[in-house]
Amino acid sequence: MVGHLVEWFPPFLHAGSGVELPPGPPVADDPAGAWRAQSDAVQALLDDPATAGRKLTNPHIGELPLDRAIDQFYTTDVFMHAWDLARATGQDDRLDPELCALLVAGMEPMEQLMRSSGQYGPRVPVKDDADAQTRLLGFIGRDPEWKAPA
Repeated sequence: MVGHLVEWFPPFLHAGSGVELPPGPPVADDPAGAWRAQSDAVQALLDDPATAGRKLTNPHIGELPLDRAIDQFYTTDVFMHAWDLARATGQDDRLDPELCALLVAGMEPMEQLMRSSGQYGPRVPVKDDADAQTRLLGFIGRDPEWKAPA
């Protein structure tokens, strides 16, 4: 998971905004250090007053303020993967229900685009009256009932 987050975001950011994050240690050698380096670099970018005037441009999403693009794509990805990590390690996997509802409501109108990107698997069916977290997990291709093997 750290590899995914550390490997996809810097090229996405650079391609859309020209920002190049400083590299951290290789994930295979030091996953915690790689995550810390990227997290610190993203925070420094968000803290930089010049970021307020920067844009990210992408052929699929158009142009967005850079800070909004980071929130919409990177922060959201981290948020959703928090469930994966928590569930796989037997920790509390409850996500913020309001953010879950907001995310699934925002993603559903873009379902075809999202699925065609290859970054999301098929939707996992959930009950019609499922809570927001369960609906979000099913939408992004997670089985909300999945449990780590004993």
